[in-house]
Amino acid sequence: MFPLTLGITDPAKDARPPLVFHNTLTRKKERFSPVKDDHVRMYNCGPTVYDFAHIGNLRSYVFADILRRTLHLNGYKVMQVINITDVGHLASDADDGDDKMTLALKREGKPLTLEAMREVANTYTEAFLEDLTALNIKHPSALPRASEHIRADIALIETLIQKEYAYRTASGVYFDTVRFKGYGKLGGIDIEKLKEGARVAVNEEKRSQSDFALWKRNDDLGWDSPWGRGFPGWHIECSAMAMEYLGKEIDIHTGGVDHIGTHHNNEIAQSEAATGKPFSRFWLHNAHVLMEGTKVSKSLGNTVKLRQLKEHGFHPLSYRYWLLTGHYRRQMNFSFNALEGAQTALRRLQRTFAEEFGGARGGRVSEAYALRFLEAMNNDMDTPKALAILWDLVKDAEVAKADKRATLLHFDRVLGLGLKDLAQSRESRVAVDIRREEVDDLPDPIRALVDERERARQEKEWQRADDLRKELTEQGYHLEDTPTGPKVTRV
Repeated sequence: MFPLTLGITDPAKDARPPLVFHNTLTRKKERFSPVKDDHVRMYNCGPTVYDFAHIGNLRSYVFADILRRTLHLNGYKVMQVINITDVGHLASDADDGDDKMTLALKREGKPLTLEAMREVANTYTEAFLEDLTALNIKHPSALPRASEHIRADIALIETLIQKEYAYRTASGVYFDTVRFKGYGKLGGIDIEKLKEGARVAVNEEKRSQSDFALWKRNDDLGWDSPWGRGFPGWHIECSAMAMEYLGKEIDIHTGGVDHIGTHHNNEIAQSEAATGKPFSRFWLHNAHVLMEGTKVSKSLGNTVKLRQLKEHGFHPLSYRYWLLTGHYRRQMNFSFNALEGAQTALRRLQRTFAEEFGGARGGRVSEAYALRFLEAMNNDMDTPKALAILWDLVKDAEVAKADKRATLLHFDRVLGLGLKDLAQSRESRVAVDIRREEVDDLPDPIRALVDERERARQEKEWQRADDLRKELTEQGYHLEDTPTGPKVTRV
């Protein structure tokens, strides 16, 4: 039997495929190993909780979840930190403008107070965590808030000033990028262009236009510091929280590709200047989700939120499945047609698992398929290939049903497509039949509305589908879209 965990202490470790990731720092694939034994310390840049996360944002956390699960598959223990930015993130990469949380207060008509800011942050943090759960994303080991680490930010800034990597201005404190010789090494950024002011508008207070804010003064709102009342810079928060929870040297840092040029280079500069140690050995970045060829972005007004997908009848795991059909480093062009195809494939998988394999217990994981799957995931998390291997298994008549069931559950430990939940349900073998019976047992007029709504969804008539859902609600019925079909219950 092929070892299921394939951990580094396993006697067969030399026979297993190496775990390889594309490291943005070196711009090539490298074999992964942690700094300390079998413990991986991983930091994932979290959301700024001034609004609901959109589906483009959520790709980063599906990616980080798959990464964590892949590390577990290889026998590693993982300490994962996702931060919550509830203060300090300016509206752009420049050092001017309002804090995003301040903008949220203005948008929602709330007073400009820290208490109101906390209230807004609580609302959108809760929504973010709900999105994680809906997408079957494991919650991190720690979820620190930036607002609760102000003292750590101040201490880190003081260290940088003492080491002459930072300087004071009338508006706060800036990091001196010229003093840090390796600035811009992540992604091969051209520091000379930054010095010329190509990235941001000229700021006469800065020694160099690539310098960035560590502390921004704000006499009306913020925290007291040696440099006046105000806010920490967005970048300093991540360094302070990462080092507090994971130490001065970490194994993996992730985020979207938009973080490479500025945010992550700034994290590297301030962290390594303060400690004299390499900040993170591996940097992994996911590509954008596009809509009609354009990046999904709140500033562009083309966002789609997970709750909107639900309203259109899509199960959140359908979006997870769709993301897995593309490699995390490749841009993906979102469309409702593509999502419909992903939902159809997911339903087929779950129905096959429940109806054909649900009663086949006592099987063993196929050694051959487990090895193929591991090879795919260990090659920089090749999820499209992993899905292809999964479907090869489903169609393979040479593998016993009980072994298929066991192997699919093994795959699902990494893919997270809900098979585990089906397997744990006593009704898993007839889950689909139960859904059908629930619809068939409805009064004829209600069943007709449900059927009409399904037709509207299949024909992409989303407004019509929404209107029919509302009509069902008015009739006293609650409709829930599930991977196995509509579930209708009397309210």
